Amino acid sequence: MTETSTTTPFRTQSGWVKSVGMMIFFSRWLQAPLYIGLIVAQVIYVIVFMIELFHLGEGVLHAFTHPGPDGIVIEEAAIMLGVLGLIDVVMIANLLIMVIIGGYETFVSKIAIDGHPDQPEWLSHVNANVLKVKLAMAIVGISSIHLLKTFIEVGDLATRGSTSTEGQESITGDVYTWDGVLWQVIIHMVFIVSAIALAWIDRMSQSGHRPAAGSDAHDDVPAGPGATPFLLAPPRAATALPAPAALAIESGPVGHLLQLGRLRDAGIVSDAEFDAKKAELLARF
Repeated sequence: MTETSTTTPFRTQSGWVKSVGMMIFFSRWLQAPLYIGLIVAQVIYVIVFMIELFHLGEGVLHAFTHPGPDGIVIEEAAIMLGVLGLIDVVMIANLLIMVIIGGYETFVSKIAIDGHPDQPEWLSHVNANVLKVKLAMAIVGISSIHLLKTFIEVGDLATRGSTSTEGQESITGDVYTWDGVLWQVIIHMVFIVSAIALAWIDRMSQSGHRPAAGSDAHDDVPAGPGATPFLLAPPRAATALPAPAALAIESGPVGHLLQLGRLRDAGIVSDAEFDAKKAELLARF
């Protein structure tokens, strides 16, 4: 009985359909000017950082050159607020870097920096899910800095329901209310919950793609006509073999193929070397 192989190829796409697909594919380059604009924003943040640092140094220098009746007085809270402002700028700049590099590599084009000594560690495994989690964590960090600045500046809050300026003290002169601080805390907690949810979803999606424990990776590989069966991984029943039988397998051609398969999976032996050695062992067998 002769078996006839029936092939069901997909319908060949017309030139118009291919043109539309290529146009959609190349439309990703429309995002490139957006990332260039973020680079300009990064430059602006560098200027803002230098201005903030200049003002911080100017305040300390003024305290040294113009001592008061009590001598040189430097408010620790004011210095701390200045430093927190610098950290805030740096964290926003880090957020920009992650969006620029990670977003460009994920959605526009690959950056040919493989093997570069300055390649960021997180860039080697960046994808849309990892980028979202890192951005969420960066936003939580920025929110924490702003909330800490509020706690330092707020001083003594007036009781809820009092006038906007009664009983309140702040270093910068800004007015804080009980409701305003409460909403800052609530928004910060929402950011934290969102980051945890994104990380949990990413973890669940990664665990869903992992093969089940104890599954054989070669169960679905069909054996072609005339193909010689051989094993690249020990079957499940191999653990139940007696010690002499297992030793005979390890010392025979099957054992050599197992070892070659492990070396190939580890990257020590190339595919061409594995195929050549496999053919030699099978011919000998």
